[in-house]
Amino acid sequence: MTQRDKDIVRELAKQYMALATDEKQQKMNKRMLDTNDLKIVRPPVLIDEIPWYQMDIENELTCLSEDPTARRVELEFRKAIYRRKHFKADTILEPFFRVTMAYDSSGIGITHKEEIIRTDSTNNIVSHSYEDVLEDESSIELIKLPQFTARPDKDARAMEIYTDLLGDAMPVKLCGRGIVYDAPWDRIARLRGLQPILFDLYDRPEHLHAIRQKFLDAVMAEMDFVENELHVDPSSPFLHCTPAQVTGLAEDGLKATWYRTMAQGFSDVSPDMHWEFDVAYAMQIAPRFAYTYYGCCEPLDRKLDVIFKIPNLRKVGVSPWAKEEVMAERLGSKYVYARKPNPANVAIVTDPDVIRKETEDTVKLCQKYGCPVDIVLKDISTVSHRPENLIVWSNVVSDVLDKYYGEV
Repeated sequence: MTQRDKDIVRELAKQYMALATDEKQQKMNKRMLDTNDLKIVRPPVLIDEIPWYQMDIENELTCLSEDPTARRVELEFRKAIYRRKHFKADTILEPFFRVTMAYDSSGIGITHKEEIIRTDSTNNIVSHSYEDVLEDESSIELIKLPQFTARPDKDARAMEIYTDLLGDAMPVKLCGRGIVYDAPWDRIARLRGLQPILFDLYDRPEHLHAIRQKFLDAVMAEMDFVENELHVDPSSPFLHCTPAQVTGLAEDGLKATWYRTMAQGFSDVSPDMHWEFDVAYAMQIAPRFAYTYYGCCEPLDRKLDVIFKIPNLRKVGVSPWAKEEVMAERLGSKYVYARKPNPANVAIVTDPDVIRKETEDTVKLCQKYGCPVDIVLKDISTVSHRPENLIVWSNVVSDVLDKYYGEV
C-alpha cells in the first residue's frame, strides 16, 4: 500500500469525520433514537441497497487508490459523502472505523445448486432457479450443526492494516458482533426453491418442520458462541437498512441488541401456517434479545395477530404490498411502522406526483393512528443509470415531511 493510497483515503476519512460529527448528524441520530423509542417525531428517511454502479456523478464514486483494501475503504467513504451531498435523507455515520470481530464457521454441511439468468452483466441482482437438494427425508441428515472458531489473529491483523491506512484521520475500533439477522426461509428457499416449500406446508409438514428445526438449532448455536466466546456490540447502528438506535439495551450479551427475522416467502401463506412454521420458531429466539424487528417484503396485514405474540416486538415491516391502513390502525403507537416504499417507482423514471402521493398516504395514516414511523427505500435493483431518480425521490419525500412534521 503506497503513501499515495494512504493520502487519498485519509483525506476522504477527514471529510467523512466532519460529517459524522456535525450538528446535522446529531439531529438525525436523535430522530432515529426517538422513533425507535416510540416517540412521534419527524420520520427518519433512509435510502439503502443502492445500485451504486449506476450512481456516479462527475466521478464522485471513482476510486483513485490502487491497493484493493484501500479502494474498498475509499469507496465506502465516497458513498457516505455522496449520500450527504445528494440525498435529502438521513444517514448513519459512525465517528470511527468499525472492525468487527472475526470468526470462522464450518457451515451446515450442504450448499445450494442453482441456475442463474442475467439481464445486466454488471448488476448483482439476477434471476435464480434452485434445485431441491432436500427433497428426500434422508437428506435432512446432510444438515450439520455448525462449529465456530474465534479468530483473534484476524482481528489483530485487521486492526493493524486499518490503523496504518487511516493514520490519525479517523479512530479505528474493534467491535463485537451486533444484530442477529435470521432469515431461515430465505436460506431454505435457496436449498429447495420456493414451490416445494409451499407444497410441503400441506403435503409433508413433518418434513418441513424437521428442516426448520435444523436451522433453529444452527442459529441458536451461533448466538451461544457469539455471546459466550466473543462480545455482543450494543452500538451497532443498522437494523437491516433501518435505524437500530434505541434505549433500554443491556451493556453486553444478547440483551444488548435486536433480533431481526422474517419469512418473505410466506406472503400468501395463511396466518395459522405462518405461525406454525415461522413465528413459533422465532418465539424460541426472540426473548433472548432486547427487541425484535419482524417483517421484510411480505405483507403482514393479515398476519398481525400471530406477529403480536412475539413478546419483545418493537418494529414491524410495512411492505409495498401491505394494506397500509390495516397496518397503521393495528400497529398504532405500540410499534414502529417500518415503511418500505415501492422501489419500482425509481426504477425507470421518477414521477414526483407518484412519490408525493405514496408518501402522503403513509404520513396521513401514521398521524391518524399515532404511529412512530421510519421510511426506508430499499431493494433498489436499478435506477436505469439515472442517479437523479433517487435525488428526486428524496427531495419529494423531504418536502412532504416538511409539510406534515415541520422543516428539519
